[in-house]
Amino acid sequence: MYRERGKGMGRVMVMVGTKKGAFLLESDESRKQWDLRGPFCNGWPILHVGYDAATKSVLAAGGNNWYGPALWRSQDFGESWSHSSQGLSYGEGGPAVERLWHVTSAHGKVYVGAEPAGLFASADGGETFTHVAGLRQHPTLPQWQPGNGGLCLHTILPHPNDPQQMWVAASAVGTFYTSDGGQTWVPRNEGIRADYMPPEAKSEVGYCVHKVAMAPGMPNRLYQQSHQGVYRSDDGGQTWTWLTDGLPSTFGFPIASHPRDPETVYVIPLSGDEGRLMPGGMAAVWRSRNGGAAWERLSNGLPQTAAHVTVLRDALAVDAMDPAGVYFGTSTGQLFVSGDEGETWTLAADFLPPISSVEVAVV
Repeated sequence: MYRERGKGMGRVMVMVGTKKGAFLLESDESRKQWDLRGPFCNGWPILHVGYDAATKSVLAAGGNNWYGPALWRSQDFGESWSHSSQGLSYGEGGPAVERLWHVTSAHGKVYVGAEPAGLFASADGGETFTHVAGLRQHPTLPQWQPGNGGLCLHTILPHPNDPQQMWVAASAVGTFYTSDGGQTWVPRNEGIRADYMPPEAKSEVGYCVHKVAMAPGMPNRLYQQSHQGVYRSDDGGQTWTWLTDGLPSTFGFPIASHPRDPETVYVIPLSGDEGRLMPGGMAAVWRSRNGGAAWERLSNGLPQTAAHVTVLRDALAVDAMDPAGVYFGTSTGQLFVSGDEGETWTLAADFLPPISSVEVAVV
C-alpha cells in the first residue's frame, strides 16, 4: 500500500513501464531503500508511465495489436486503476491507432503520442481524447516511414510557460514544432545526420530521432539522441550541433537533462548495429556538465562484465531532488538508481519484465 509522506519529507516515486504492466517503487528522500508494487494495468504492455502533479494521477500509456491503445489512470498512487481509449482514432479512412508510446501533462491537458505517429490531447485528465490533427496534416506525411521500433510519436515537450508552443518527435520522421497550439507544425531537423539517405538527398523528414530532452529554464535549448549521434539546439530545434565526440558510440536511445542545470545532460551509448547493447558488456551512463562539449563515464556500482543489456528511449530519468537522482531500466528487467547525480549506483529492482520506460516524481 502507498504510504503517505511524513511531515517535512518528500517521497520519491519511480514509475516503470514494462512489457507486462506498470510498476511503482517508492522511497524516502535518501533513495536507499525501495518498496516495489505491481504489476498494474492488467499486465498490458506499457510503453510509458508519467505523473500529472496537478491531479496527482499516475498515467500509463500502452497497448498493442491485440489490446489496442489505451491510457491507464490511477488517482490513488496505484491502489486502483481505470483506462480509456475514447477518441483515440484518426477518423474514417485513417489508419487504426495501434498503441500509445508516451504521455505528458501540461497546462491543464494530458497529451499522448501514438503509433502510427500522431498526437492526441485530453482536457478531462485522460478520460476522452481529441486528435491534434494539424500534425498529420503536414504535407510531408506521405514520406513518414517507421523506424525499427515502429512509426511512433515518442517525445512530447510542451513549452513550460506558453501553451501554444510544443515540440514533438517521431521515429523515423524527425522533430516538429508548433507555435499555435498544434494547428500548424514545422519540421526542425537541420543539422541532423542521416547517413542512410543518398548523399544528394535533402529532406525535411526521414530522421531517426530516438529522444529529445529540454534543458531546465531554457525551453529553446534541446538535447537530442539520434540514430547517428547526440546533438544540441539553442534555437528551439531550428539548427542542431553535433555533440558526439568523446562518446564510445554514435548510437543510443535515451537522453535526459538535469532538473536545474541546463549544461548537464545524461546519455547511455549503445553498440549501434552490433546488437544495440552496452559497449563491451560494461554498463555505464555518460554525463556532460558543459552542454555536451565533453563527456565523463559514470559506472561506479554498475556491472562491468557480461552486462549485455539495452536501455530504451524512455528508460532514463532524473529526479528533482538535490542532489539529483538518476535512474535507468534495462531490457532484462533491472532498475539502477543513483542518489548522487550518477557518481555511484545501486540495483533497486531486479527480475522485472523488460523495461520500456522509467519516470520519477517527488510526491
